[in-house]
Order: sequence, then structure tokens, then C-alpha cells
Amino acid sequence: MDRTTLVWVLASCAWLGFAGIAIICGALRVKLLEPRLGEAKAHVIGTVLVCVLIMASIQLFVGASGLTETWPLMRIGAFWTILTICFEFAFGMLVMKQSIETLLADYNIFKGRVWLLVLITTFWGPVLAGMIRAG
Repeated sequence: MDRTTLVWVLASCAWLGFAGIAIICGALRVKLLEPRLGEAKAHVIGTVLVCVLIMASIQLFVGASGLTETWPLMRIGAFWTILTICFEFAFGMLVMKQSIETLLADYNIFKGRVWLLVLITTFWGPVLAGMIRAG
């Protein structure tokens, strides 16, 4: 297996880890935070936690991949972001039986919904991690 293929296999495995992080954090948010803090505060705290954990995972990925150049890292971030959006809508509609309107509501920052931060972290995280690593 050549290096490029290996990097993309690692990127795919890393994204599976991101999905696991998001699912576990979501379950913990609903069970532990929402009853104590309410849905709005729990959403913000849960989203920030997901961003922190995904960014830590991205740092590990960038270190393992050895990549520091912006363009390859940006392509990986775009790949992860597309997978995240597709997964979110497929899982939300097929498993959670949520409507498109409900899923899109998480993107409304004017109503305190900050899920967009996860997509920003997923997209720009590799570039930031590469910059830190190249530092």
C-alpha cells in the first residue's frame, strides 16, 4: 500500500472515531447534562466537548500521518466534513426518525445552536494541527 492510500485509510478510520465521539457525547449530554442544565446549555457544552475531543483526535492523526502541508490537510478536512454531514442527516432521518427541519435547526446559530462549530473544527482542524506541527 502506498503512502497516499495509507493516509486516506487512516483518515477514514479517524473519522469513524469522530463519529463514535459524537455519538457517545450526545448520549452523555442527553442523560447527564440535559436533566441538570436544560437542553440549550447542554447543547452548547456537549458541542464544545465534541470539538475538543475531535481536535485532540485530529492532532493524533496529523502526527501519525506526518502531513503538514495545507492542501492535503484541507482535502482531508473537507472529506471529514462531507462524511459528517452525510452521517448526521442519514442517522438523524433513518435511525432517530427526525425531520429535515429538526436536523437543520441545529445549524441556526441565531437560536443558540452551535453544531456548526463541529463542522468548522472538522474542516479546519487538520490545517491548524498541521500548522502547529510544522511550527
